Amino acid sequence: MPTPQIKDEKTYRALRREGNSEEKSARIANSAANTSRRSVARRGGHSPAYEDWTKKDLLQRAREIGIRGRSSMSKAQLVTALRGH
Repeated sequence: MPTPQIKDEKTYRALRREGNSEEKSARIANSAANTSRRSVARRGGHSPAYEDWTKKDLLQRAREIGIRGRSSMSKAQLVTALRGH
């Protein structure tokens, strides 16, 4: 049975199988519901790679998203956590 918050259940399940988080999968599936996944992907990519960010900027972004344990993470761990979100 489809979840009310998910507009495109098939896309959501495929994204989850790829290893994306529930929140990220829902966001992409809902964005792609009215168009295609390819057009949604084209809209992204305007930010520099996380490796180019300072640790301070990564911590700020992790705080905005609500990643737990961020203060004790290394820069590499922050990058991994942000990508998995």
